[in-house]
Amino acid sequence: MAGSLSGAMSGLGLQRDLQEAAALEWRRQRELQRQSRIFNARVRTIGVDKEALDTQVKDRKIQEAAEKARNEELANEMKQNDKIMCLLEQRQKNAIRNINKAINEFQKNFQKPEARREFDLSDPQALKKDRPARLSDDDPRCTVSGLQKFMGEDLNYDQRVKFQKEQFREWSLQQQRDWKNALADQKFADDLHDKNRIEIDQKTMEQQRKEEENRRAVCAATKDFNRTQAAEVADRKKLEKYQKMKDDMDEISSLLQGDLLSENPDQAISSFGPHRVVTDRWKGMSQDQLMAIRNSQQQQVLEKLRLKEEERRRDAEWDKQSIQIARAQLILERQQQRQNRERRQALDNINAELSQEQKSKNISLKEEEYSNFPTDEYYAQFNTTSR
Repeated sequence: MAGSLSGAMSGLGLQRDLQEAAALEWRRQRELQRQSRIFNARVRTIGVDKEALDTQVKDRKIQEAAEKARNEELANEMKQNDKIMCLLEQRQKNAIRNINKAINEFQKNFQKPEARREFDLSDPQALKKDRPARLSDDDPRCTVSGLQKFMGEDLNYDQRVKFQKEQFREWSLQQQRDWKNALADQKFADDLHDKNRIEIDQKTMEQQRKEEENRRAVCAATKDFNRTQAAEVADRKKLEKYQKMKDDMDEISSLLQGDLLSENPDQAISSFGPHRVVTDRWKGMSQDQLMAIRNSQQQQVLEKLRLKEEERRRDAEWDKQSIQIARAQLILERQQQRQNRERRQALDNINAELSQEQKSKNISLKEEEYSNFPTDEYYAQFNTTSR
């Protein structure tokens, strides 16, 4: 009795030890899990919905990819426009260079400095060519300001007026010659431009004519080939028709001369009843029977047309419903996109506000609460337990 009681007590003690060990192990595992959550700096410092942030990051990456693709497309278009602008600018520069070259050639050939009226004012050899103030009493260079001739001494008035008129006439003729030369040069340039344009137009028309001739040649070859094929098909059909007609005539002749068509139609009635016939003597159905069959066929045709009309109406109804469903789905998608856009905008505003609050909080912590730097002893008391 005492032995059994001591055995039971020892069993209870062992079971209680196992339960306590299991509870201790469970608490130890919970403590380890709690420490892993608390000591995880990423989870502890973020403190927000990480899945929502990951979704925002994914949406932002998709938006950036779309923006990048659109920017690349715009960049390609800008490159193409730049190439076109460069070509046009190069063409304009070439035209301006040619015009300036022609102007310089004209000035070099027809507008030399020596031919100008006022060349004597800027002639570098003027001092070498200069003469004394007065060679004689009738020197035309003796003006009033030169103090070489005085009032009442104008003895060369007629010659001077004549010389001035002659000089004015020469100037007028020179201007007319210059104007005619300029008009001739302009006409030459216009004729050259018209000639180049006519040559380009002629080359273009020649190219179009060659293309048209090639197209006509291809069309003619295709037409000849089709005509040959049509003639072969017509000959083959004619031969088949003749052969079929010959076979039909042979068959008709054979039937007319056979025993079947020479028999009396009444002999085809069977002795088993009027609804049965002798097949080798039967001449065909009567007009009433044929009419009944035709009526039945007509009824079948009408029924088929009715079924087709019903099917067409049903298909139209289905198409209408499909269009309505598609429109409703499109409206729903647009509404969903609008809601997503509003939700994203609201979320951006909230994030901006949270960012501003976080910045303000960091500034206040840095300026007010974190002004005193803790020592190593202060940090040593943390992360020793999860409680």
